[in-house]
Amino acid sequence: MPALSLDPAIAARLRRNPDGLVPAIAQQYDTGEVLMLGWMDAEALHRTLTTGRCTYWSRSRQEYWVKGDTSGHVQHVKAVALDCDGDTVLVKVDQVGAACHTGDRTCFDADVLLSQPAGVA
Repeated sequence: MPALSLDPAIAARLRRNPDGLVPAIAQQYDTGEVLMLGWMDAEALHRTLTTGRCTYWSRSRQEYWVKGDTSGHVQHVKAVALDCDGDTVLVKVDQVGAACHTGDRTCFDADVLLSQPAGVA
């Protein structure tokens, strides 16, 4: 992975996994719909913050990818937040087209395990 370009104060707050990555949750900015989870390192976060497009690190291909560059299903960044522990990034986006690589709007609508907690009428 290339040298860091992220503001050192932000980079210092990131709590990375052993591979140097943090999970990044993409959420539709106006509805709150959770779209997908990707992985970012400091450089991917820097690119996301400075370009206005979500950049992720592909663990399988070992390279950066910008959401929508090949599919056309772009994520326009509206806001970015780091959670209280510094170990997860929330990116609020305006999603154009499908967020999931399967073609679904969200990665979380095809395999619902529970839609209502047990004991709730």
